[in-house]
Amino acid sequence: MSQRIKIKALLESTQTDIDVTVKGWVRTFRNNQFIALNDGSTNNNIQVVVDFENTDPALLKRITTGAAISVFGLLVASLGKGQTVEVKAKTIEILGDSDPEKYPLQPKKHSLEFLREIAHLRFRTNTFGAIFRVRNSLAFAIHQFFQEKGFVYLHTPIITASDAEGAGETFHVTNFDLDNVPKADGGEVDFKQDFFGRATNLTVSGQLEGELGAMALSDIYTFGPTFRAENSNTTRHLAEFWMIEPEMAFADIVDNMDTAEALLKYVIAYALDKNKDDIEFLTQRLLDEEKQKPQNERSEMSLTEKLQFCLANDFERLTYTEAIEILKESTPNKKKKFQYPVEGWGTDLQSEHERYLVEKLFKKPVILTDYPKEIKSFYMRQNEDGKTVAAMDILFPGIGEIVGGSQREERLDKLEERMDDLGIPKDELWWYLDTRRFGACPHAGFGLGFERLVLFVTGMGNIRDVIPFPRFPKNAEF
Repeated sequence: MSQRIKIKALLESTQTDIDVTVKGWVRTFRNNQFIALNDGSTNNNIQVVVDFENTDPALLKRITTGAAISVFGLLVASLGKGQTVEVKAKTIEILGDSDPEKYPLQPKKHSLEFLREIAHLRFRTNTFGAIFRVRNSLAFAIHQFFQEKGFVYLHTPIITASDAEGAGETFHVTNFDLDNVPKADGGEVDFKQDFFGRATNLTVSGQLEGELGAMALSDIYTFGPTFRAENSNTTRHLAEFWMIEPEMAFADIVDNMDTAEALLKYVIAYALDKNKDDIEFLTQRLLDEEKQKPQNERSEMSLTEKLQFCLANDFERLTYTEAIEILKESTPNKKKKFQYPVEGWGTDLQSEHERYLVEKLFKKPVILTDYPKEIKSFYMRQNEDGKTVAAMDILFPGIGEIVGGSQREERLDKLEERMDDLGIPKDELWWYLDTRRFGACPHAGFGLGFERLVLFVTGMGNIRDVIPFPRFPKNAEF
């Protein structure tokens, strides 16, 4: 196995007339002579030339689309278009047969909806090969960005007793026999008899625990799965998704914005550099898809241009109050084109409002700050005006909100007052309040939805296509 050379390395090689071993899956087999072989290291196939006159016919019959094979042969300069080298096969071994009558990925165009139904095989298509190589690069770049800046990677719990968002949309975790759940005297579920001795759920965010780490290690980040039991069947929601959540001690809202903008630019630049072929392929895929749309619905920029544009421009920064004024006076609002009209201050911005600001008005990413405290979480630092909090959202074209964050409320009295207002029990978060009792300091952090980032960089339209095995209402297949 160690002698195998990956197809990407072979196609980039300047050497020829050497013996090589290559392994992969057959994409096509033409004229009993030309195998297009792919091993997932690149979207590009290598051509294997078979001496069919001197090859066992029984072996030739087993070289079918989807079959896994090992080829030993001579790497030679290719006369065909589109590749510099090909392999003249000396020996071919079938590692795994694929029945062409049953294999669902025949060499033709398949819809994304169909591919979601066979998510266990869709990695073998060009589109999904490109998406998941880009996803891999983005994940690596996120770690590299924070490690270069001296952040500590912290693993926050998957099972928790807190609901950081206060939204209540959590998946419950229990060890009870669901046909015989123990009840207390009052008839309610007796969680004292459960595995953890209390009600627990899957995490919706690692933020609160992340803050604990930042109060000793200064700068930390988490990167792990989070869960929302939200009954949303949309192209932007998943029940299980990945989040990046840095927390920074001795930092304010401006430091927060600067770090988030720097992170986004860093990882986009990394993917453009490391996944050039994949992004070129996805750019062409998007162009072909957009040709089916009416002219007025097509993007003004290609995928590659959009990514380069994000790197070349400073993100526009404005307050929620300024945004509301702009939206209130905007043509779509005055002409009642918005599904949710913007009446005035206090309106919770919808994705149509966010996209107007980003795509129509500023035509670049936008950072909104200083939201009304009534529409934001309890832990956000209250501004001196008594009405707003030091929150920030980063809005991206085609996506809407990609980052949400804030300076955290470090003043114990203000935090307790806010928790009382919202009916959040202080005794359950005693450990969180301790960080305000013992050596509190200004600190800030944000959450970046990883799948939304992958969605933006790949140009895909549905979040279910940028995570290997999507989890959504009524679906937990594979």
